[in-house]
Amino acid sequence: MNFHSATPAIDGRDGYLVSKPKAWFAFAMTFALMLFDYIDRQVIVSLFPHLKAAWGLSDMQLGGLVSIISIVVAIGGLPVALLADRFGRVKSIFVMATVWSLATIACMFTRNYSQLFLARAVVGVGETGYGSVGGALIASLFPKRLRATLLGAFLAAASIGSVLGVVLGGVVSARWGWEAAFGVVGVPGLVLAVLYLLVPDYKTVEMAPRVERRPSAMGFIRQTAVALTGSPTVWWTCVGAACQLVVVSTIWAWLPSYFNRYHEATPDKAAMLAAVIVLCGAVGSFFWGVAADAVAARRPRNKLVLMASLTTTTLLIFIAAFSLPMDRNSQFLLIALGGLMMMCTVAPASSVVFNVVHPGVRSTGAAVLSLFQNFFGLAVGPFVGGLVSDAWGLQTALAVMPAFGVIAALCFLRAMRTYEQDLASVADIRMDAASPTALPAAVSA
Repeated sequence: MNFHSATPAIDGRDGYLVSKPKAWFAFAMTFALMLFDYIDRQVIVSLFPHLKAAWGLSDMQLGGLVSIISIVVAIGGLPVALLADRFGRVKSIFVMATVWSLATIACMFTRNYSQLFLARAVVGVGETGYGSVGGALIASLFPKRLRATLLGAFLAAASIGSVLGVVLGGVVSARWGWEAAFGVVGVPGLVLAVLYLLVPDYKTVEMAPRVERRPSAMGFIRQTAVALTGSPTVWWTCVGAACQLVVVSTIWAWLPSYFNRYHEATPDKAAMLAAVIVLCGAVGSFFWGVAADAVAARRPRNKLVLMASLTTTTLLIFIAAFSLPMDRNSQFLLIALGGLMMMCTVAPASSVVFNVVHPGVRSTGAAVLSLFQNFFGLAVGPFVGGLVSDAWGLQTALAVMPAFGVIAALCFLRAMRTYEQDLASVADIRMDAASPTALPAAVSA
C-alpha cells in the first residue's frame, strides 16, 4: 500500500495523473468491465417469460432476481471500497470481476428458483463496489474539467451492457434455451479481469499530514467517517440519485414484459424493443454528463439545478406515455424520449460526489453513493414495481413509479445550497500515480 501525503498542490494544475495513453487505457478497460458487469446483471430480464412459464413464478419473484444483486451491492459496497482505498483499486477490481463472471456462469446450472436466486446473489457479491471503485479511478487519473463527461461515458456502459444483456438473452434463449444465455455472457469477464492488472492505479492519499507511524486500520476508518459525514452535499445527492434510479430500474426491468403482454410481442422481439429504450439511456447518460460539465463551467451548482429540472421532466413524460391513449408507435417514441431523459442524474451525481469528498476516500465516497443507488434505487424499482403490477397491473406500475423523480428533484435543489462550499474545502489536495501492479506469473510468462 502506497500512501501519498495530503499536501496542497503547488501549481494548481488540472492535468492527467499519468500519461494520456495510460489514462485512456485505464478508461477503456474500466468501461469494458462495466459493460460486462451490466450484461451479466441484466441478461435475466429477457428470460422472465421463459422462467415464468417453466417455474410458474410471480412478478414479485421475477423482480427479486434483479433486486437481489442491487441489495448485495448496496450492503457490501462500502466495506469493499474502504479496502480498495486502503490497499489498491486495480487489484480489488481484478478480484471482483473474477467472482461475478464465475457466478454468472454458475447460473446456467441452476434447477429451481432458490438456486438461481442464490447464484444471482453471488453475482452481486462480485459486482459489489465495482462502479464506485472504477469511477474513483477514472475521476483521479483524468483532469477534473473532464470528470462528468468521462463518468457519463463510463456509466453509459451500464446502459449499453443492459442492452446487450437483454438482446443476447433473448436471442440465445430462443435458440439454445435460457440456461445457455448465462454461459455466453459470463466468460468474457474472466479474460478482462486478468488484463485489468495492466491498468495504472493512483497512490492512496493520507487523510491527515504524515506522522512517524502509519495510521491504524481503526484510525483510517475514523478519518474516513469524518471526511464523509462532513459534507451535506454528498448525502442529499445520494438520496436524489437513488430516487431517480427507482425510475430507471423499473423501466429496465419491466419493459420487456410490458411489450410482451400489452403489445403481444414474442419474448425475443420484446427484448429487442426494450433494448432500444435502454440504448437511449446510454446516449442520455453521456449527453447529460457533457451538459453538466458545460453548465457547471459558468457556476458549479448549475449542475444540480440541471438534474432537478430533468428528473421532473422525466416524470411528466412517463406519466403521459403509460396513461394517455395513443397508438403504439407514438407510445414507443414517447417511452424512448423518457429513456433518454431518465439517465440524467447518473454522471452528474457521481461527479458531484467525487468533487466534494477527500481524494483519500474517493472510492469510499462513491461507495456511499452506490449504497444509496443500489439499496434505495435499483433494488426498489423491480421489486416494488412487481408488487404494484401484481396488484393493479403492469401498465399502472410503469405510470406510478416515475413519481420518485419529484423527491429526486427536491434533494438536488437542497444539495445545491452547500455544493460550492464543500467543493472549495477539498480543492487543493495533491495526488500522484502509484507503481504498476505486477501481473501473476502465469500471465507474465
